[in-house]
Amino acid sequence: MLSYNKKLKERSRALRRSSTDAERKLWSKVRARQIKSWQFYRQKIIGSYIVDFCCPKAKLVIEVDGSQHYDGIVARADKLRDEFLMAQGLIVLRFSDTEVLTNTQAVIDCIAHKLGIEE
Repeated sequence: MLSYNKKLKERSRALRRSSTDAERKLWSKVRARQIKSWQFYRQKIIGSYIVDFCCPKAKLVIEVDGSQHYDGIVARADKLRDEFLMAQGLIVLRFSDTEVLTNTQAVIDCIAHKLGIEE
C-alpha cells in the first residue's frame, strides 16, 4: 500500500466534486471495472500528490492535463511529480484534455495496452 498525506483528503474530495469535462469523460470509461475488471480510483492521494486516476494493482497512474501543464512552472512541477511517482514503482501515463475529449477510444486503447490487454 502506498503512503499518503492524510491532510490532503478534503482536497481530494473537492477535486472529485469539481472534475473537468475530460476527467468526467475518462472516469465514465474506466470506473466500475469496465476495462477487464481493473479497479481505478480518481483523485487518489499518493505521498503528497493527488493523481487524477490510479489503478493500484497495475501500479498505473493516469493524468489528464490542460494546456497549463505544457510549459513553465507547472511543467517542471509535473516532471518532479512524475519522478516521485516512478520512484514508487508506478507507471505514469499523461493525456491532454483534448485527447480525452476527441479521441477517447485511442486513450482507452493506450491504457488497455499498458495493462497488458487489448480492448
